[in-house]
Amino acid sequence: MSWRAMAWHWVKFNVVGAIGIGVQLAALAALNRVLGNYVVATAIAVELTVLHNFVWHERFTWADRASMSWRDSLVRLLKFNFSNGAISILGNILLMRWFVGEFRLPVVIANLLAIALCGLANFVVGDRFVFRRCENSS
Repeated sequence: MSWRAMAWHWVKFNVVGAIGIGVQLAALAALNRVLGNYVVATAIAVELTVLHNFVWHERFTWADRASMSWRDSLVRLLKFNFSNGAISILGNILLMRWFVGEFRLPVVIANLLAIALCGLANFVVGDRFVFRRCENSS
């Protein structure tokens, strides 16, 4: 893959990610108010964002690597949820516990930091594992 194509995927990934941050922060704020537990609220907010981001990555970020069937999309969703989802959920929960619990940062600021730290790993995993180009594709 050319650097230009990878750079374009990176730009698209970050557009989706920026929208996803809005989804995650809105969900986190609402869930934290309702549940009163920032750890549980974070896990649920991240999962909602993972599902949101998958749809956009499948249809926009890596649209040039489209799934051939709904089964292919389902496999990708499972791969995405277990890789990017795990990085996002575990990374966010661990980092939130550290940033809020140890450093006493505000929940939203801590969450923005956690999102930023998980982003690069998620791009690499998405590009190389979840949405990788099939060997017989051009």
